[in-house]
Amino acid sequence: MPEGHSVHRIARQFARNFVDQTVAASSPQGRFADGAALLDGRRMTTVRAVGKQMFAEFTDDVWLRVHLGMYGAWDFAGEIEADPTIAAANGRMGQTNQRGVPMEEPILDEAGENSLASIGAPRRARVHVRMSEQTTGLADGDADFPPPVVGQVRLRLLTERTCADLRGPTACQIQDPDEVLASIAKLGPDPLVGDPHEGEDRFVAVASRKPTAIGLVLMDQAVISGIGNVYRAELLFRARLNPHTPGRDVPVELLRELWRDWVRLLAIGVETGQMMTMDDLSPEDHRRAMAHRDDRHWVYHRAGLPCRVCGTNVVVEEAAGRKLYWCPSCQA
Repeated sequence: MPEGHSVHRIARQFARNFVDQTVAASSPQGRFADGAALLDGRRMTTVRAVGKQMFAEFTDDVWLRVHLGMYGAWDFAGEIEADPTIAAANGRMGQTNQRGVPMEEPILDEAGENSLASIGAPRRARVHVRMSEQTTGLADGDADFPPPVVGQVRLRLLTERTCADLRGPTACQIQDPDEVLASIAKLGPDPLVGDPHEGEDRFVAVASRKPTAIGLVLMDQAVISGIGNVYRAELLFRARLNPHTPGRDVPVELLRELWRDWVRLLAIGVETGQMMTMDDLSPEDHRRAMAHRDDRHWVYHRAGLPCRVCGTNVVVEEAAGRKLYWCPSCQA
């Protein structure tokens, strides 16, 4: 499931390529035909991400809410203009100790993509876009536009230059302004939405009353928005916090530090396109981490491997149907 940084990157690309454009909408799959008909011919006026959900406004107060869920993905084709707030990251290595390390050549990840200039996760092989800081261009120079529909496309949004296909979302629905406000009201604070200090107070006030294990609290989108399996494991390890500790038993200052660390990591994720959670990396190690997931996390996906700090084997267990990775020594 894409975590919060991915949805923010996708929303920023929609803002760059679709906002202020009249959009043709269709549902090739047929499951969203009525909703697509309401969007067709309207102008997209704004788009925002809140946690793992994206909300796009069209003229006449018509809104589209999309939650990608476990299997959803946006595929883009045509002319893709890079969001300068993302593309500008080409010269930076993040907002931790890696800041300022020069990029002599693009770093490709396991999918063969330069995540600094990609649209955002989930980045799949079928997403072929060329994005750069200074240019725009066709994703596939000799391909017809718009591209043929491939597979089960729930919703296609099309401008004169750019195509976005939505597949497999958990939620894709039309909402009016009151329904949008109600949907957002159900979500916990997001560091990139509103005042982060107010968000911190909201998170602490709710989490500090929870009898639920903090490892589950962090995954509750009604308590805090955008955290998924990867960030959950990494935040808890960075805090040296046992994931089974009830939220109400976690010291308030430690809850505040969890929030502040989420602020930091989310910003790095949006900037780099990767869930980078390790600090103090050398330039060489940072390049390796940008290219390979196994080199960018403390405990996530490292079950049975020695903890990078103490050498104890990292364990994995099921927690509310999701895999929870943690170090039983560092997080005792």
